[in-house]
Amino acid sequence: MKESVRLIRFAIIGTLNYLITMLVIWIMMKNLSFKGDYIVANITAYIIAQTHNFIWSKYWIFPSDNRKNNLWQQILLFSTAFGIAYGIQLLCVVLMVEVMGIGEFPAQFIGIVIYGMVNFMANKKITFR
Repeated sequence: MKESVRLIRFAIIGTLNYLITMLVIWIMMKNLSFKGDYIVANITAYIIAQTHNFIWSKYWIFPSDNRKNNLWQQILLFSTAFGIAYGIQLLCVVLMVEVMGIGEFPAQFIGIVIYGMVNFMANKKITFR
């Protein structure tokens, strides 16, 4: 598959993941009793979106019949890539909110962009090689 096609597919699924993530964050922060607890909302939203992301990544973004890793290895590597990307993202969000004084919602938006870039590279290089 051409890299440009892969990037377009990643952008489409990334957009869906963004919508899922931000919807869960919004629901938890505005409609449930998580008002102001942006970290719990952030963690919950990313876990939900990751299930969606793995399925699309495995079968549509990085499809291949000749995989070096079996399904369980891919899940483990995908979870590791997620952990790395998520850790960087969460650190950035907390720094933006607590140190830089950026609002919680704008910080979440910036954080998801950071997450997307790190996640794509980690999954391309590690999980679905």
